[in-house]
Amino acid sequence: QVQLVESGGGLVQAGGSLRLSCAASGRTLSYYAMGWFRQAPGKEREFVAAVRTSGGFTYYANSVTGRFTISRDNAKNTVYLQMNSLKPEDTAVYYCAAETGYASSSGLRRAFEYDYWGQGTQVTVSS
Repeated sequence: QVQLVESGGGLVQAGGSLRLSCAASGRTLSYYAMGWFRQAPGKEREFVAAVRTSGGFTYYANSVTGRFTISRDNAKNTVYLQMNSLKPEDTAVYYCAAETGYASSSGLRRAFEYDYWGQGTQVTVSS
């Protein structure tokens, strides 16, 4: 079992930046591929970014490519999402998740592949 806790959300103006953190407890994160998803009001949860266990491979949704960066520090048991050039359409609750299997690159984009989820952190981008 692993517990995930997100932090770093908040209110920011369009064009600004935020850095989300996802801290794990219960088991080392080095065993898991990690993903970030988001859910806006009235919309389905959508993939944002994912990173393999070593951090060597990363994947991004087209909507955030070039603006967001996912990274991990296995020594600190933490995963990060650096978000730059934020837009109002980035407003959502952001969730981190851990995947315990060996999902493919396409699999890591699907929420049902993940086994553990955090409670989410709100990101609001004002125009």
